[in-house]
Amino acid sequence: MADVIYQAQPPLEFIPPAFDPLFLRVVQLLLPTYINWQTAITQIEAENVEVLVDLYRQFQEGKIRFMLAFRHPKTDDPFCLSYLFSQLVPKVARSQGTILQLPIHAHFIYDRGIPLWAGSYVGWIASRLGATPIQRGKADWTGLRSARNLFANGKFPMAAAPEGGTNGLSENISTLEPGIAQLGFWCAEDLQKAGRDQQVLIVPVGIKYSYVDAPWDAIANLLSELEAASGLPVNPSEFASVESLYPRLLTLAEHLLSLMEQFYTRFYHQKLPDAKTIGEIEDRNEALAVRLKALLNTALLISEQYFDLQSKGSLRDRCQRVEQAGWNYIFREDFKDVKGISAVERALGDRVAEEANARMWHMRLVESFVAVSGNYIRENPTVERFAETTLILWQMIAKIKGEKAVRRPQLGNQKVKITVGEPISISERYSAYQGNRLAARQAVAEVTNDLQHAMEGLI
Repeated sequence: MADVIYQAQPPLEFIPPAFDPLFLRVVQLLLPTYINWQTAITQIEAENVEVLVDLYRQFQEGKIRFMLAFRHPKTDDPFCLSYLFSQLVPKVARSQGTILQLPIHAHFIYDRGIPLWAGSYVGWIASRLGATPIQRGKADWTGLRSARNLFANGKFPMAAAPEGGTNGLSENISTLEPGIAQLGFWCAEDLQKAGRDQQVLIVPVGIKYSYVDAPWDAIANLLSELEAASGLPVNPSEFASVESLYPRLLTLAEHLLSLMEQFYTRFYHQKLPDAKTIGEIEDRNEALAVRLKALLNTALLISEQYFDLQSKGSLRDRCQRVEQAGWNYIFREDFKDVKGISAVERALGDRVAEEANARMWHMRLVESFVAVSGNYIRENPTVERFAETTLILWQMIAKIKGEKAVRRPQLGNQKVKITVGEPISISERYSAYQGNRLAARQAVAEVTNDLQHAMEGLI
């Protein structure tokens, strides 16, 4: 997090999309080099690109509007999708003899909070690439109007992550947010009002990472680092494998949970499941899952109680409400006129901002675990699942230590598989959506549910 969030300041400004075709051309030219230089990705391949080629053809002919709803396991996902647009789609189009107008691109919807932790330059870049921001934890009408306008009238299709954020797990999808479906119906409504007969589609896109060579030794080394940082004895495995490393990973997770349980019990006076209750659960994985769920709820309660928020909804919903409440304490409406604020008022505002950021820290811990269960590795003990779980624990320890690192350690070269799913028609469901408010909510829920199943099917 940037140091600026420790100070009270004017409200977050909307960053309007300001698409620059020349800038996009430069980015697309440099993208393969950037991916090779800055990521562990050595190969990107895609399935069903023909479907996307046909969708872009219809879009450019004015027949359809569509949004790509993509999986979001890692922060590298936008690079992979941009590679799909700039390299793979044109290649397949040429092989088919399909003529597409270049550039192939999409208007991305991104979280307005990203430039706060990744750097303000990210907002500038996103704007020039035609992306539009949304504040996640509130009804951001300015952001929604921008996304709605781009969906109906933008130069390119839309792209958004319906999970609302990364979850670090290639084979586990978080519960989808309804915003994608709602934007689809708004687009259909806007087209109908404008007398346009274009069809509206939502296209599920899967993104899955796998290692070129199983990085068991790198995982073992990272485990040793985490054990040392946590105060555990380091017992390196002679031969690194899932069989030798899994007990160490379980022990590390249990130890970290114990440390955090003591932390919240002693200093925040919270009640957590006692040892006797946990001891009645014979399976270590199940006991771990119960303890983790209780700990995540407790950590969120610390934040929610400070901001006077109700504890309702999913973990991700609760995290987003806490984040927005924290932004409201830091980016304040009454600080619009900075010159009119006295030194004492500014100092008090900074004190509030510092405390809000401290309370949001508990929520940031929870964010890393929103999709974690105790059985992710056991269900399918692949090196990818083991690495992802270990990296989540690394992220937890990094946040506890207050490290500013944005990117996770690279354990080995990876290849990416992008899978384009079958489009979901919003237009076919629009008449049901129009019935009344209840019917509209039902239609949005059904599309969101169908999209969830479609994206799960792409794993």
